[in-house]
Amino acid sequence: MDFDQMMVAMRKLALQAGAVIMDVYESDTFEVKTKSDESPVTEADEKADALISAGLRAAFPNVPLVTEEQDETHSEMGDTFLIVDPLDGTKEFVHRRGDFTVNIAYVEKGVPLRGVVYAPARGRLFYTDGSGQTVEETGPFDLDIPGALTPLSVSNSDNSALFVVASKSHRDQALEDYIAKYEVADSKSAGSSLKFCLIASGEADIYPRLGRTMEWDTAAGHAVLAGAGGKVVRFDDHTPLRYGKAAFENPHFIAYAPTVKLKPAS
Repeated sequence: MDFDQMMVAMRKLALQAGAVIMDVYESDTFEVKTKSDESPVTEADEKADALISAGLRAAFPNVPLVTEEQDETHSEMGDTFLIVDPLDGTKEFVHRRGDFTVNIAYVEKGVPLRGVVYAPARGRLFYTDGSGQTVEETGPFDLDIPGALTPLSVSNSDNSALFVVASKSHRDQALEDYIAKYEVADSKSAGSSLKFCLIASGEADIYPRLGRTMEWDTAAGHAVLAGAGGKVVRFDDHTPLRYGKAAFENPHFIAYAPTVKLKPAS
């Protein structure tokens, strides 16, 4: 696999999808439909998905593609594939809160090796480069010529004063009880896969997730965090989170900087 070529394609598709999404986001009104799993979907999800999936299939015709918005791709089984969430954080999008992202990732042998996370309303673009190092690109963004790139590295965490980031819409008592096991200096709620990126950039130390997620929700952010030296493990036994699972559903997990001393699940 030519990872330099892959990341050029992923970056460009993420930016193009972001532009399509922002056109809908900035319109006066847009329709919100409900999928069979009761989650919301908008024309922005659908337009971004069509653009990204067509681009990936053209560029990488021999790599299986899994995308949230195309149920027929959810029967793809194996441990090497491209995986897309064209608009992660649709609830954030619908409520015009800005914390939504475009997620594109490449998984090989169950491990997210490359990924891009683009938050168009926040003007933040994170991705792994050809070598696997995670960078944040500074806008304004040009489709063909990258702007200034800042290599990212997770923080050297102070376990007596951790910065925790958690989901905006899935903070329940079980999560609060787990967070209470740590010495926390501050905590922040954020939507979508931006939580992984905040750890990758050193802006947070740990992100525990006890709610339901799918692999397309996490793969790109996982790759971005790994490329900055971070880790994502299962909540129950702290073994690495793997991809290509049945139905693409994740167990509960913890994303963190490796200097964080993880607490047991119970």
